[in-house]
Formats: sequence, structure tokens, C-alpha cells
Amino acid sequence: MTTLAEVGRMRLVSQRLVPAHGTAAEVVRWMTCTQAQDFPAARIAVALRTGTRSVGEVTAALDAGEIVRSWPMRGTLHLVAAEDLGWMLDLTLDRQTRQARARHVELGITAEVYDAAEQVTRDLLGRGPALRADLMAAWQAAGVATHDQRGPHLIGMLAQRQVICLGPMIERSQAFVLSEQWITTPRRLERGEAIVEWAQRYFRSHGPAPLKDFLWWTKLLVSEVRPLLDDIREPLGSLMIAGVEYFHDPLLPDLYAEHRRATARPLLLPSFDEILLGYGDRSPALDDGDIDHVVPGKNGFFHPTVMHRGRIVATWRRPAVPGDAVTATPFTSLPSAVERALPRLSARLPHDRSI
Repeated sequence: MTTLAEVGRMRLVSQRLVPAHGTAAEVVRWMTCTQAQDFPAARIAVALRTGTRSVGEVTAALDAGEIVRSWPMRGTLHLVAAEDLGWMLDLTLDRQTRQARARHVELGITAEVYDAAEQVTRDLLGRGPALRADLMAAWQAAGVATHDQRGPHLIGMLAQRQVICLGPMIERSQAFVLSEQWITTPRRLERGEAIVEWAQRYFRSHGPAPLKDFLWWTKLLVSEVRPLLDDIREPLGSLMIAGVEYFHDPLLPDLYAEHRRATARPLLLPSFDEILLGYGDRSPALDDGDIDHVVPGKNGFFHPTVMHRGRIVATWRRPAVPGDAVTATPFTSLPSAVERALPRLSARLPHDRSI
């Protein structure tokens, strides 16, 4: 019988951490959405899942327009395949707008303010990619105030309405682009079709997982997802744990059997990795009593983590001297296998030196 501990190890295979394979664009497309408010950490998270382990490959995929960074769900930045962003935002715009409405009223962001900001944005980005500072300066020059978080909220509104997204790198920063110019082959799906595809891709890339985790992840409503459950589950595999159905890719059991030993090996993961952030219930990977070690004071900042046998056992930080092993801070005592592996894992950790 499958246990929650086994689920944690199976997810390493689903999420392409064991074994890592594919290009950066293929990984992002497979993962569907990869949390990315910490941009350097997100690029490392993707690189860890590729065959090359190259952060440069992730940057190249952004520069080529294969992947983009935006706010498709939960009001949080994610990396997504460029062609998928539009239909995701079609699903989530209304809910994200409702959640932010009261704050927009507080900030005095009226329809007229938004329209003015959009026009300035289209004029600026119509000439090519521009950095955040350039966008803010253009708004200020046009009389669109950006103080008191008005600027970030306007950026979020423009992104959620599919006017802009974050695309290529300019020097050491990511630039904004007009979505309609940058995303050359957008996919458009009917609402029901989009929900079914999003759910199936989530369970394939994040499974085994229950329906409640998908609902938490996307913030879609159970009332519009549950009627589609038969369509969602049709091509998937599933298993039962304590009376709850966990969905997964149908090939996962065989893949897990092939790579089961490898899922026991230590791993270094960046902050905000999907192995934690991809689920509302994180118990398959992290004991409830250890959450404060990873998110001190529940302040929203997730430390980089060390995994062993599919469980998070420590946090880590980079060494003071480049080239040295990372420093691990265990929750109890550091397993000897982890201690022995740290120099090797540190040497193989993708590095993001561009930011």
C-alpha cells in the first residue's frame, strides 16, 4: 500500500528531479507553472530539472520567447510556456481581479488611471522591450502616479489582462514586453477544455496529488472543476490513501519503480521550489513541525532546502567562499549520507551569476 512518504518520493519523478531530463522550455511546459517570484531561484529550479543543469539555457529560452514570466494564478509570478499564458489568464482573471479590488480602491486606481497606464505602456513597449524602471518613469512623466505600491499593482493588472509579460533579459534584469507581440503562437481554449487540460497537466507533473491540491494551486473553484472530474481523471492513473484519491501520470508507477533507488539520494533545492509550493498539503515532503525551519515565522519566504529519501531534512545557504560546499542547517541531526554528499551536490548546483 502506498504511503504519504512514498508519495513524496514519487513526486520527485513526476517533477523531473529524478531523473532530470529535457530542455528548459520542455521542463517549464511539463511543469505547467513554476513559481518564480524569486527569479534567480526559479531559474535554478528549472535548470535542476534539465539534462544540462544550465541556468544559461533557461535564460536563452526566455530570450527566445519560448517561456515567459507572469502572474497566471494566485497573484504570484510563475514561469510558463509562452503559448499557455493566455488561456490560463482567461480562467483566473476574474478571481484575481476580485481579490485585488479593495486594495485598488484604497490606492485610487480607477478605470481612468488604468486606461492611462495601459496607453503609456503600449506606446513604450511598442518600440521594444523595456525595464521596470523605464516603465515607471514613463508613467510618471505622463502623470500616472506610481507611489504607495500603485506601480506594482498597475503592472499586475496589465499582466493579468494580457497586455504585458516578462520576457527577455536586458543586461541583468528581465524586461517587459507586449504579450501580443512577444507571444507569437498563443493557444486559446474553451473554459471547460482549459480546466480539464490544466488539471491533467498538474496531476501528470505534480502527482500523485488529490483534487484539493490542484484547487489550492490554481485557486479555481470546486464548483466549476468537480463537474469535469470524470473528464479530468479519464487518462490518468490514481491511488487511494486514507480514503482520498491521488491522481498521477499513468506511466508514473513504472517510472518510479525504475528510479526508486535514486529518489532516496540527497538533493539540494532552491527556495520556493515546486516540490513544496506545488501543494496545499506539504506533509508528503515536510513534517508540520518543521515548517518554521523552512518559512521562519510563516513570513512567506521559503529557504532553500535539503531533501533525503523524499523528505526535507535541512535548509542550506551558499558558502562565504565560492567553491566551498554549501552550509546545511538540519532540523535535528544531518543524516550521514547527506553530509557525505554535500560537496558533490554543491559542485553540481546550477549557479545564477547573471543577477
